[in-house]
Amino acid sequence: MRLWNRAKLLAAYLGRRTRVRALPVEFIVETTAKCNLYCPMCPRETHKQPKEDMSAETYERLVRAAGRSAEHMMLIGLGEPLLDPKIFERIEFCDQHKVYTLLSTNGTLLDAAATERLLDTRLEHITLSFDGSTKESFEFYRKGAKFEKVRDNFVHFARRKFERRSKMQVVVQMVRMEKNWDEVAEFTRFWRAVPGVDDVRVKADETDLMRPDAAHAPQDWKHPCHYLWRGAMYVKHNGDIYPCCQSYNLGGAPAGNINKTALPDIFNSLEMVRMREAHVRGRAGEIDVCSKCRTAIPHPLLVAGSLLFHGSTVRKLLPWVERLAYFGRWSGLLRPVDDQRRQRPDLVRIKTK
Repeated sequence: MRLWNRAKLLAAYLGRRTRVRALPVEFIVETTAKCNLYCPMCPRETHKQPKEDMSAETYERLVRAAGRSAEHMMLIGLGEPLLDPKIFERIEFCDQHKVYTLLSTNGTLLDAAATERLLDTRLEHITLSFDGSTKESFEFYRKGAKFEKVRDNFVHFARRKFERRSKMQVVVQMVRMEKNWDEVAEFTRFWRAVPGVDDVRVKADETDLMRPDAAHAPQDWKHPCHYLWRGAMYVKHNGDIYPCCQSYNLGGAPAGNINKTALPDIFNSLEMVRMREAHVRGRAGEIDVCSKCRTAIPHPLLVAGSLLFHGSTVRKLLPWVERLAYFGRWSGLLRPVDDQRRQRPDLVRIKTK
């Protein structure tokens, strides 16, 4: 079923069809809108969030609707996943439907007990967000968190993963911004030495809060954005589904709500079809949210490749593809926004031993 679903997505994308008889392979699912930190680069600072979790009914309805075609669900959003009291059960529910899960955490709640519970699950991937290699820069961008405590939590988690010989992929990630700009070398040196860390990632800031003037150049819209065909669609805690995470962050409208409309109808809603039509005509820049989007646009060859393999394989290959696309002979296969194009060293991925 999943292979056939990917084949139909690939045919629709390459054929530039605006209606798709398939479902996305990836979803970003906000199981909670609660967070315990203030981060100036986070969209929740301009999109005020209620202190609410996704209901079990909404979550289960989504997984059941997408379960035969979805390959990845990223259980993240504008909240801290470990504030969701049902997060471990939600990972298990996805596993029962053969859907791989990913998590990203700020680490404040990743104590010894949470570490063991997470390592007991079938979680495939976890991103440990750590925006700085000094106390000053880290605590500026992660207000409410303590540098030493979060660092120790992450080191302990990685080491326990190593000791338990878990296959969970552990990535330590820093978003490169003004105050941590010169800390990349120290950041990568420290985290590469921690047993259990599989990748160290330094990425560009893709929000519009710290770089309000960044935008894609007109030539970047030569190829349609893969999000509108492959996903990931963004699912808010209340069941609203957006074409992608950026469409929500930049003030776009939902394509539907999983509690009110069937998932195939949402994926082919008037809003989704309208956006696809603009993209296939090379006029994506006329869509308000797309004109302000900071996410790099992959060449159709990369999109096609991402649909030839299972999402789990694509996730594992992503570090190598990013490295080649940003720095190697394939540098034309990924179109960053203008300021990222001038400063490609913003994105660094290092495979640890």
